[in-house]
Amino acid sequence: MEFVVPELTEYAEAHTTEENPILKELNRETNAKVLQPRMLSGHLQGRFLSMVSHMIKPKQILEIGTYTGYSAICLAEGLQPQGMLHTVEVNEELAEMIQAYFAKADMADKIRLYIGDASEIIPQINETFDLIFIDADKEGYSKYYDLTFKMLRKGGFIVADNVLWSGNVLQDKELMDADTKAIVAFNEKVKNDNRVENVLLPIRDGLMIVRKLRD
Repeated sequence: MEFVVPELTEYAEAHTTEENPILKELNRETNAKVLQPRMLSGHLQGRFLSMVSHMIKPKQILEIGTYTGYSAICLAEGLQPQGMLHTVEVNEELAEMIQAYFAKADMADKIRLYIGDASEIIPQINETFDLIFIDADKEGYSKYYDLTFKMLRKGGFIVADNVLWSGNVLQDKELMDADTKAIVAFNEKVKNDNRVENVLLPIRDGLMIVRKLRD
């Protein structure tokens, strides 16, 4: 589902700061060589994530779902000096490409890549996070939210991608597949969590922005 007519999306991208050459190259290579390139954050969402990171000025970021590294590079742009982004990717076949682009973007010392099951890796990361980005398997969203909430500082932010799931969140429940049901459940979970405030933005495939008010 297109939430905005393509011409308006093109206009928005044309009036948004361009991708740098490394991100353009990563965008092209992902689309040419990697399965499901739609999973890439891309120009408009990437600049949005970078802007959010610059506003928050995080010292520690956690990303769940690296894919080819585009969003990690964008988020890391707003890190404080000596800050670190921790990113977890389940697909080990992407590791070489990810690390190569972190190096090209001069981010190798600012981004730490973990390969494996996020639910097993995250408890081993002993950090308090200012910003958490969830963009992994959709059935895991509620689990990742619960798993990381205690690791997020008060006043910190969670951003979750794909929360409109191509418009499938509007389907009748009996027609929803497992991923859609999981996204709907996650959206309801956040909406009803009195420990946070949130806004769901129809940017690309939907971004949920959550601010932690209390433990």
